[in-house]
Amino acid sequence: MEYRKIKPYNDLKSFIHFYWELKGNQHNKQWERVFPDGCAGIVMNLGVNCLTDNGSFYMEFGKTYVVGAMTSFKDSYIDCDTHLLGVCFKPGTFPNFYNDASQNVLTNETVEFEKPNSFKIDEIFKNPFNYLNQFYTDRKADKSNPLQSVINDIHSTNGQISIGMLSKRNFTTVRQLERSFKKYIGLSPKEYSNIIRFQNALGIIKNSSKSRSFLDIAFECGYYDHSHLANEIKRNTGFSPSQL
Repeated sequence: MEYRKIKPYNDLKSFIHFYWELKGNQHNKQWERVFPDGCAGIVMNLGVNCLTDNGSFYMEFGKTYVVGAMTSFKDSYIDCDTHLLGVCFKPGTFPNFYNDASQNVLTNETVEFEKPNSFKIDEIFKNPFNYLNQFYTDRKADKSNPLQSVINDIHSTNGQISIGMLSKRNFTTVRQLERSFKKYIGLSPKEYSNIIRFQNALGIIKNSSKSRSFLDIAFECGYYDHSHLANEIKRNTGFSPSQL
């Protein structure tokens, strides 16, 4: 399997994390698992039909799909002729490019896009990343992310901040924060914070020496104990800590 990431144009970097391309190969057919990161995305299938959403949905050749924010892991089957091209948006920026329904209707879903929002396959094959940069430059609305300061607070604390404190820092109510997160991200602020906390813990686990105790990592990342962190890892990845 070949996988690569490409950065967007500079004027799109506030809205798009990266573009990505995935190609299968004949020597390594496999189920590929992705973990929740709080981001929505777009995928175009340039190869054979691709089985995704843990085996419940097929992406067809030439079609474009929106993938909502996830609350748990998602598996896709990568065949030898799989070829996918995707966009990973930054949290809350999907509405800067698309006038769609509230993001909470897309949570954990893969949905075929209507034709006006879909990519043009002939143009994609010519020069995919130039096409994507131009596509989103042309569509970018002249507005900022209304949740950016809240998202910054969540990331600066690695998800270890109460929703009450978030609302106070950003001069809003908990109820309004809930509505905004559901609309722009598809998750509650608590769900999003938990994902960021989990991602931080995952990074520490992967980069720590074997001598460091799992309990120390759990406490550092704001979990009650060893089992609390282990349960969060299992829920988000489907794996036990020893399988990571």
